[in-house]
Amino acid sequence: MGISRDSTHKRRKTGGKRIPIRKKRQFEMGRPAANTKLGAKRIHSVRCRGGNLKYRALRLDSGNFNWATEATTAKTRLLTVLYNASNNELVRTNTLVKNCIVQIDATPFRQWYKQHYGVDLAKKKAKEGETEETVKQSKHVQHKLEARNKTRHLDSALAEQFQTGRLLACVSSRPGQCGRCDGYILEGPELEFYNKKIYKRKHR
Repeated sequence: MGISRDSTHKRRKTGGKRIPIRKKRQFEMGRPAANTKLGAKRIHSVRCRGGNLKYRALRLDSGNFNWATEATTAKTRLLTVLYNASNNELVRTNTLVKNCIVQIDATPFRQWYKQHYGVDLAKKKAKEGETEETVKQSKHVQHKLEARNKTRHLDSALAEQFQTGRLLACVSSRPGQCGRCDGYILEGPELEFYNKKIYKRKHR
């Protein structure tokens, strides 16, 4: 039996049986879930109603992630799935779905931050007596960086994550429908909320 999205097999609101007036129709058809996993990119195209195409991602290893407060986006590696509100089994099997919380590589964002503000987020503060290496810059670049640093603000929780080289992000695309795993970096109250959830799950 195929997967069907019809309601002719359902009972009435009162609980009475409903006699189907017709067999299954193709426009009531459903398909099995993609269950996109982490791995080397593998995408199948599916021909849909009206000749449209869906892109069924079976495996993905990277995606475009947005850093909202800095208004920048970068393509980065997906490392692991850390939390899923709907099902813990999807975390264990590293299944990518919309709104799951993933861990991504921080390198592209760290490189952008260093180029934009002249600040290396991976570096720990220099100890007393240690001198930092200075890179030669033109006065124009120095003034530009100084101006940008006046309004610079970085969330302390996010700064900690940059030290580890891994960031928490939320997937906002639908990998099984569009064949992409795109999302945004978690920050502020949302990051705090999911950090608590992940901590609770680990320390049960």
